[in-house]
Amino acid sequence: MQQTRSFSRIVGTGGYLPGSPVSNDDLVKRLKDYGTESSDEWIRERTGITSRYFSDGITTCEMGFHAAGTAISNAGIQAKDIDLIIVATTTPDKIFPSVACHIEKELGLDKCTSFDLQAVCSGFVYGLTVADLFLRTGSRNCALVIGTETLSSILDWKDRTTCVLFGDGAGAVILKRDQKPGIIDSEIFSSGKHSDILFATGRPNQGSIDGTGFAEMNGQEVFKQAVSALAKSGKSIMSKNLIDSEAIDWYIPHQANVRIINKVAERLEIPETKVIKCVDIHANTSAASVPLALNEAVENGKVCNGNKLLLQGVGGGLTWGSILVDF
Repeated sequence: MQQTRSFSRIVGTGGYLPGSPVSNDDLVKRLKDYGTESSDEWIRERTGITSRYFSDGITTCEMGFHAAGTAISNAGIQAKDIDLIIVATTTPDKIFPSVACHIEKELGLDKCTSFDLQAVCSGFVYGLTVADLFLRTGSRNCALVIGTETLSSILDWKDRTTCVLFGDGAGAVILKRDQKPGIIDSEIFSSGKHSDILFATGRPNQGSIDGTGFAEMNGQEVFKQAVSALAKSGKSIMSKNLIDSEAIDWYIPHQANVRIINKVAERLEIPETKVIKCVDIHANTSAASVPLALNEAVENGKVCNGNKLLLQGVGGGLTWGSILVDF
């Protein structure tokens, strides 16, 4: 008897942004207290960002929990159906246990497979890839994949090259085992030789922190490597699956800044009308950016059942990846 193949499919999305939006003008006022000069025009021209959200006391776990609740509701399932929780984050609330285990507790669950995954801004793409593999093997049936970040906790307000770029938030998806492929294919990569172009130092040492604890970045080199990696990966995964750019209904990239998004879309020959952009609203939310963008596109009616999607992430490490999705 031939064994039925298993695949995975996204059946629900959710997102959460804390508090009220902080405009560029609001941020500029805040930065003046630290002696940092910037302007709305300077930020817009270089990034396309007009606002962002800061957690202001709301934890990484709490934001992830809120996004998860929306995804569960939209998927039409009960929390008890979930047997795998993967949280992508660079800013956990504790050294341990994981954010995923805390969210498992808050959802009233027990004996899931729950763990955190750290690939910075590629985290959600990595997490979705890992969850898909769990479901394809048949070892798990229903996965909750979350990207949640409080990037504001590692921003140096005296460094305008980084602090204007990031925001806080969370996004989530529910992935269920299915006989039809929803996740068509994925590929994830890393290149440790570029680990020095985007990083944050800091490790616990007997009650103190070794390092600054702040995000640091070589912006020009990040732009160069990100564009190159995403363009190559996007072309590779489409070619491997005999799909051309015209077949992509929506391109949902990591929301780093509009310059990177536009340049990669151009190299992939995907028209701007098919590119999901929300970096202007919530800035770069690292692992949360792709699921937030996906959820927003679903909520506003752009992404719907039957659409073919290309998701991409790129982040510190260097890490990057692409996922083809039949939604």
